[in-house]
Amino acid sequence: MSEARQIEAAIYERLSKVIDPELGRSVTDLGMIVAINADAIETKDASQSYDVTVHVELTVEGCPLSQTITNQINGAVSSYPDATLIPHIEVSSMSKDKLTNLVEGLKAERKHNPFTKPGSKTRIFAIASGKGGVGKSSVTANLAATFAALGYKTAAIDADIYGFSLPKLFGVHTQPTNLNGMLMPVTAWGVKLISIGMFAGADRAILWRGPRLQRSLEQFLSDVWWDNPDVLLLDLAPGTGDMAISVAQTLPNAEMVIITTPQPSASDVAVRSGLVALQVPTTVRGVVENMSYFDHRGERLEIFGHGGGQRVSEQLTHALGTEIPLLVQLPLQPEIREVGEAGRPAVLDADGALCDSPLAASFANLARQLIKQPQPMQSAQ
Repeated sequence: MSEARQIEAAIYERLSKVIDPELGRSVTDLGMIVAINADAIETKDASQSYDVTVHVELTVEGCPLSQTITNQINGAVSSYPDATLIPHIEVSSMSKDKLTNLVEGLKAERKHNPFTKPGSKTRIFAIASGKGGVGKSSVTANLAATFAALGYKTAAIDADIYGFSLPKLFGVHTQPTNLNGMLMPVTAWGVKLISIGMFAGADRAILWRGPRLQRSLEQFLSDVWWDNPDVLLLDLAPGTGDMAISVAQTLPNAEMVIITTPQPSASDVAVRSGLVALQVPTTVRGVVENMSYFDHRGERLEIFGHGGGQRVSEQLTHALGTEIPLLVQLPLQPEIREVGEAGRPAVLDADGALCDSPLAASFANLARQLIKQPQPMQSAQ
């Protein structure tokens, strides 16, 4: 084999380590690398130099992550250790037939809802509350960002069809890429996201009930390419309505986390969310008390009273016959709203790493508590 052909084979092997950030597979496995051509360059000294042209076919024209993929391919070629290689990347898009075959193959691997398949390792946490206004979506966003910052492959579904807010909290203003009927979730701050708000726009009312509402959740699970995340969070609508029941039925391995605030008006209705577990089999992992206190010049002010989280914990423990702990008490901090509404979870700094703050430490502790608890047994599907 000539030196040029050896280089082409070696580069193909190196490109097998380049991962498509949306599909989570190597560009070689996905058939994106059509050809590699290495041509020797005449030099004045005895050094080996080659022009290397890599022909790449992306899944769709105008792929939003094409520059990311191109940069990775450039890096794989230019860092070749045994010769000086000058990369040239020629980008085009797959033919309709090739893309159709790729998508059909990916869909065949999943067989509908991928999270209920036997052996699924994804931990699913459904974030619920008895009423609105307790900061449930803010807790979901910051917990998801924390999991991602701790190194877990993290995904989140905005299952609050009527009051979707995760796109704003993550600063998302784009729509998912449609790959021949299979959607690529939008990635922000290390979290893969999907929300009806990405399609409908925040100014349109959604009036779905019953079967149509459940179908929206099923589509988010089966028609989106999630690529086996370690953690999946669902931001549920407040209360014990159709979506809460649908989650319990569609995802029997989901683990519910109940959000409340300290005052009785919130904690009393929060208990009802946990009691969904008496209607359909689901696991309640614990209670999060949000807006527990406000630190002002060294004084801890309990603006909304105290004891709500503990009341919910005790009542659910009694009703369900198993220990439902109070996992964490989170402070009332204006930064959570201010930074969140600007499109960045408050637990992260501008570079996407966990902040060195008590708030970030609290969320990191919450994430570690949830992930270390044993995963509930899953019935055969």
